[in-house]
Amino acid sequence: MAGAEREKARLPPALPLATLIGRELRAGGSERPALRYGHAGFAKRGEDYFLVKPDCLRVPGDPSTAFSVFAVFDGHNGVSAAVFSKEHLLEHVMSALPPDIGGREEWLQALPRALVAGFVKADIEFQRKGEVSGTTATLVVVDGFTVTVASVGDSRCILDTQGGELQLLTVDHRLEENVEERERVTASGGEVGRLNLFGGQEVGPLRCWPGGLCLSRSIGDMDVGEYIVPVPHVKQVKLSNVGGRLIIASDGIWDTLSNEAAAKSCRGLPAELAAKLVVKQALKKCGLKDDTTCVVVDIIPSDRLVSPQLSPKRNQNKLKSLLFGRRSHSSVGKFGGKSASFGSVEELFEEGSAMLEERLGRNLSLKAASPPSRCAICQADQEPFEGLMAENGGSHCSSPYTPWGGPYLCLECRKKKDAMEGKRSSCSTACRSC
Repeated sequence: MAGAEREKARLPPALPLATLIGRELRAGGSERPALRYGHAGFAKRGEDYFLVKPDCLRVPGDPSTAFSVFAVFDGHNGVSAAVFSKEHLLEHVMSALPPDIGGREEWLQALPRALVAGFVKADIEFQRKGEVSGTTATLVVVDGFTVTVASVGDSRCILDTQGGELQLLTVDHRLEENVEERERVTASGGEVGRLNLFGGQEVGPLRCWPGGLCLSRSIGDMDVGEYIVPVPHVKQVKLSNVGGRLIIASDGIWDTLSNEAAAKSCRGLPAELAAKLVVKQALKKCGLKDDTTCVVVDIIPSDRLVSPQLSPKRNQNKLKSLLFGRRSHSSVGKFGGKSASFGSVEELFEEGSAMLEERLGRNLSLKAASPPSRCAICQADQEPFEGLMAENGGSHCSSPYTPWGGPYLCLECRKKKDAMEGKRSSCSTACRSC
């Protein structure tokens, strides 16, 4: 972790989103890029699902507000959680965005917080069904050259830039590899250990007990414990105007291929063929040991997609060269000699904490004189319960839940928050007269 911190310290400071959009407009790069995408997969258990929604609109009927969504869900202990997430997760994220949001800049700035609320709401809604299934979720939102990724579990998203630089846009929430997550789970009351066979022999990866799940974050899994949380890692980046390629896949791919091997295996191919080749390479290396699902998304500057002077065949060859084929000296000249900008990615936002107070915002004061209050997670309008608004000075002894400095949460979402953090009622210990 120390090495990672030193590496992050060497990175240039993130620029405000308004600065980046303004720079794009001044450079004449305001046209939206074209998207080309493809998907492929093989099923062993049939628990992988994916989502492709290329034509979403922030404002109905206004094509200038278009954005696209891609996702991969890797279910376990049944398909119910993966199917539910595919059908409802995006809906919950969109409902968490402020209804009076302004333009694109404000929308992009509000999106990371809405993703957190949407993931938690989806988890609450699914657990109401009483099913024990669970799923990973990696949700990718593409708006122009800005990419926002939210993920729980170990379905991964990588970014391959024109210059061949790779950037991991997700964090694997595997107990075996993620020390911070192990510490969080044990601090919240869970136990982490390997499967014990007769005779005391420990086998397999680290798991969380009870339940035996290898992941520390997921949607669903109500039989495992609330310390397995649905709070996603969120990262938002802005690509340079040469675009990039996203590879989103379940662990059936990543357990077999490294990030570099997956990206290298499909460079120079259109997205649809690229997805198929990534899956083929994974199966060729280790066979079909798990469900394997891959979605490839190419973000291509619109002015470099088609040239009217070229024949269809030459157009196809040019497209292949644009999609991260090996660059010759002549190809650098075609892009205006801007080889130094290849692979340029601006990081706008990144947060991975599992604490909702850090993710939903501290000290977002409420106007107590203006009920009802809207829950920051489920978006339900309710009369606020006395004692749930610690920042407004209410007595927490009137509530069975511990006080906090974040936005208003309804009783059910507050219960979920405290359970995820391993907190118990402070009323019985701090105020015996309650």
